[in-house]
Amino acid sequence: MSVRITSLQNGRIKHVTKLNQRRYRDHVRLTIVEGVREVSRALQHGITPQEAFICPELLPGEAETAVARLHALAQQNDTQLYEVTTAVFAKMAYRGDSGGLLVTIPYLNTSLDNLTLSATPLLVVIEGAEKPGNVGAILRTADGVGVDGVILSSDGPSTDLHNPNVIRASLGTLFSVGTAVAANDEILAWLHKHQIQIVAAAPAASDLYTSVDLAQPTAIIAGSEAYGLSNTWLAGIHQQVRIPMQGTADSLNLSISVAILLYEAVRQRQLT
Repeated sequence: MSVRITSLQNGRIKHVTKLNQRRYRDHVRLTIVEGVREVSRALQHGITPQEAFICPELLPGEAETAVARLHALAQQNDTQLYEVTTAVFAKMAYRGDSGGLLVTIPYLNTSLDNLTLSATPLLVVIEGAEKPGNVGAILRTADGVGVDGVILSSDGPSTDLHNPNVIRASLGTLFSVGTAVAANDEILAWLHKHQIQIVAAAPAASDLYTSVDLAQPTAIIAGSEAYGLSNTWLAGIHQQVRIPMQGTADSLNLSISVAILLYEAVRQRQLT
C-alpha cells in the first residue's frame, strides 16, 4: 500500500529536498535517485530504496517494470511507497524529465576491499574532481570499458560520489561499476598490495599515453583540471603520461582525458 502526499509542507518531502545538501546526505547516509532509467538500473543491481515517490500523472510506459518492483518491495515492507501530486513531485525533482519516479537509497559500500578485481585489473583513480558531471561521465565510460573500479580520493575538496547529479550524469551506471572512496595514502598502499602499476596523467609528462604498457594490471590516475595531481601521484616512482595537445590549451576535460586513456588500454588489451 502507498501513502498519498498532497502537501508541499509534508515532512517527508522536506526531508527529500534537504538531501540536495551534502552535509545532510552524509548525516543520514541517504541520497536521491531520480528518473525512470536511473531508478530501473538501481533496482536491476539489487539496490533496495528506503523510500519511493511516484507521480502517476507523469509516469511513462517504460516505468511499468520499475513501478511493479517498487510495489513488490513495499508489500514486503522493504520500501516505503508514496504517491504524490505533480506539484509535490516538482518540488522534489531536480530536473523536468524525471518521469514521475524518485527514490532515496542508502549510501553504497565504498570500501576498497569491496572491489572485485579481475586477473588483469584496470582501475581509475580520480583526485579532486570538481564537477559532478565529470564524475558521472567517467562512470559511464568505466561501465562501457568494463573497468574493475572507479576510486575517488577523499583528500581535499571534491565532488562526493553520492551527489544526485553524479548519479544522474552517470545514467545510473554508478550501480554497475565498482566504486570506492579512500585517502590517497590508503589507495596507494592498496594498489601496491595488489601489484597494480600506477599511470598518472600529467600535461608535463615526457611519455605519450600510447607508449606505455596498459595491458598489464593498471590504475589510471587523473586529477582536477584546475590543479592537476598532487605529489602523491607525481612521484618519480610512478609512470606519467600525456595526451598530445596541438593548440593553446594544455589539457582536455577530465572525463574526456580519462576516456582516451581507458580506451587506449582496451585497444592494447585486445592486441594481446
